[in-house]
Amino acid sequence: MPAKSDSKHTKVRALLEEGTLNAEPGKVQDPKFHDGEFFDPDDIVQVKYEMLRRVSVENASVVHATEEYGVSRPTYYQTKSSFEEAGLAGLVPRKRGPRGPHKLQGAVLAFIREQLVAGEPIRARQLAKQILKKFDVAVHPRTIERAVAVKKTAR
Repeated sequence: MPAKSDSKHTKVRALLEEGTLNAEPGKVQDPKFHDGEFFDPDDIVQVKYEMLRRVSVENASVVHATEEYGVSRPTYYQTKSSFEEAGLAGLVPRKRGPRGPHKLQGAVLAFIREQLVAGEPIRARQLAKQILKKFDVAVHPRTIERAVAVKKTAR
């Protein structure tokens, strides 16, 4: 029996790494998520899909489904919209926070471009210090390197 426990831990670890671990599996009340081996309350993609299926195919009310699957009604409608827009991929939670180098815009980005010399290394640490001094914006050197790399591949 220890193999089954190890398998469960391995799956939970994989779900966590992929960002699809349900933060509150205990809120899922649907019996099939607790009685069998196929449905897993730890897998948020499975939970969301089954919730949408219950409303769409079995004509369960949204209120009943959200209670049964442990989510709010706004979460249901957001999930439905994401699924309609992108299919199963829309059920995978997106990373939170800004996307892209949000600090490197406008004058800061122009300053970085001015400092670049063709054929020479980037010197991102030095640029980060100069940006902090000139613009009072703390930028990690790796962010500068990424922004410069994007600029080079965009050509």
